[in-house]
Amino acid sequence: MEINKLNSGLVYTNDDCIGCNHCISVCPVFEANYSLKQDGKDLIYVNGDACVHCGACIDACHHHARSYQDDTEQFFLDLEKGEPISVLVAPAFIANYPKDYGKVLGYLKNLGVRHIISVSFGADITTWGYLNYITAYNLEGGISQPCPAIVDYIEKHVPELIPKIIPIHSPMMCAAIYVKKYMKIMDKLAFISPCIAKKSEIMRPDNRQYVSYNVTFDHLVDKLKGVNLGSYHAVDELEYGLGCVYPQPGGLKENVEHFLGKDVLVRQVEGEKHAYHFLKEYAKRIKNGKPLPFMVDALNCSNGCLYGTGIEPKMSENDDAFFEINTLRNKAKSSKMDRKSNKKNPWGKENNYEKRFKNFNAQFAELRLEDFMCRYQENFQAVSVNEQQIEAGFEDMKKDSPQKRSIDCGACGYESCREMAEAVALGLNRRENCMHYEKDALQEEQERMQEMTEQLREEHRRKQALYEEIVEDFQQIKNAMGELAIGNQSSAEDATKIAQAVGGMTSFTQMLRNSMKQVLDAITGYDEMNEDIIKISNQTGMLALNAGIEAARSGEAGRGFAVIANRVRDLSEQTKEAVVTGKDQSAILIPAIHKLEEETSTFVNHIQNINEGTSALAASSQEIAAQTEMVDEVVNGMAEKMREVIN
Repeated sequence: MEINKLNSGLVYTNDDCIGCNHCISVCPVFEANYSLKQDGKDLIYVNGDACVHCGACIDACHHHARSYQDDTEQFFLDLEKGEPISVLVAPAFIANYPKDYGKVLGYLKNLGVRHIISVSFGADITTWGYLNYITAYNLEGGISQPCPAIVDYIEKHVPELIPKIIPIHSPMMCAAIYVKKYMKIMDKLAFISPCIAKKSEIMRPDNRQYVSYNVTFDHLVDKLKGVNLGSYHAVDELEYGLGCVYPQPGGLKENVEHFLGKDVLVRQVEGEKHAYHFLKEYAKRIKNGKPLPFMVDALNCSNGCLYGTGIEPKMSENDDAFFEINTLRNKAKSSKMDRKSNKKNPWGKENNYEKRFKNFNAQFAELRLEDFMCRYQENFQAVSVNEQQIEAGFEDMKKDSPQKRSIDCGACGYESCREMAEAVALGLNRRENCMHYEKDALQEEQERMQEMTEQLREEHRRKQALYEEIVEDFQQIKNAMGELAIGNQSSAEDATKIAQAVGGMTSFTQMLRNSMKQVLDAITGYDEMNEDIIKISNQTGMLALNAGIEAARSGEAGRGFAVIANRVRDLSEQTKEAVVTGKDQSAILIPAIHKLEEETSTFVNHIQNINEGTSALAASSQEIAAQTEMVDEVVNGMAEKMREVIN
């Protein structure tokens, strides 16, 4: 089944669905529900082709996730446009709304409805048709067809029973045919309906020409909320008899027994849980050649159409409608017609069965049975599944033992694990909707989680030991950083002292340079003085020479003077030699002092560079000390976090 074809029928899933499977558990049709997962949400959609519109899912869903479509809105829109429309009214309407029945009909008349016909009259025609068809064709075991959900179920899911459906139209269709063919009313017809499935009946190809709208009680009453109906009133237009009791369970049975007596066995079945199971068993009974009842009166709803699928939910909370139907029944069986005539009821209870039937036929003598006959045919191909596919479904759900395959808890919505396996094999459902599959999967997951937990614990223990080692390493780092901080502080202090000492050396060197300059200046002055001494010595030598010459000239008298002159000359030469020697030494000393001065300047520059480097080293040491404190704080924080992780 294509996903886009799902949820497009009369009954559909709305946005409130949570995929709880309750709708599956009450649905009589295996193929009608598809479990899906869309956008992460569990949903159960409706296969409209398989659905029989029984309404069981709507009643059962506590989340109000199932809704249905009818023609109420279109009916009012077409009335507003001026379309010629007449109304067929289900007898259950007067039973459920005895006080508002005439008011609602009057309001619809005011909106433009032209004729109002009670389907109770159509029910009398249906009874007449059943009795005449059964007697004419000697049918035994016929199944009544007033309920379209029952007909849909047979056509779609038990097609072998199609020949057993009595081919006489439902009361609604009999009334519609009578209105069109015998009353010659060509208006569109709207059915005021207690039933969702009536829409599927009027959509049949042979029926579309008769009824155009299925207007359910629930949607009609909702549409009329807020309308003041006090000034409106109208009544239906045709006389009718026991057809008014059709809505209640056994209504058809009561009609048949009224005309044929209670000697005939009319099997009465109603309710989704009972009716559809009965039909399957009934097919087996026919196949096995077992005796059959005269007729089967089957209805989808446990309380009949009186509380059908299209009424307000609150209406089924009391028995008021049953009392109203009982009142109508008593009037219909009385010897007087209580509506528009005082004539005796020709099929009243004062007559015997034969007389009632004869008079009943006389009442409808102008009708042709063929006009009210219908046909049925198989209109759904159920998907079959073989044992191999079912086995695959079981395997998909991991049901690998007889015990697992027979749990039959029903949580999936199906009666048995086998049905769930079929649904999984056909794609109607998913293995995740099997509670025990999920339970086993959860248990496996728990075991896996336990194994992973143990692994994690072991990993935790390993990591804890590692963390403890790391904490110890951090402690060692902290201790080393502390020692580094202390050493660095000492280095900073030593560097500062060195810088101070170097600074003092720089001052001393500068003083040395100044002293060397003074020495140089003194030596230079000494050289200048030596020059003067040499000059004096030279002059003294000349004087001594001249004195010697003069002494020689003086003879013996000048001999002593000559000795002095020689001595002076010798002393002058010695002085000159001494001075020259000193000058030579000075010539050696002065370059040495100049070189010493240059080296002292270089030494001073080196000292200054050392001083600057030592100052920078001291500053860096202080910065390192500050950074060391910060690292110490970080290490402390990391160690504390590691302890928290361990704990």
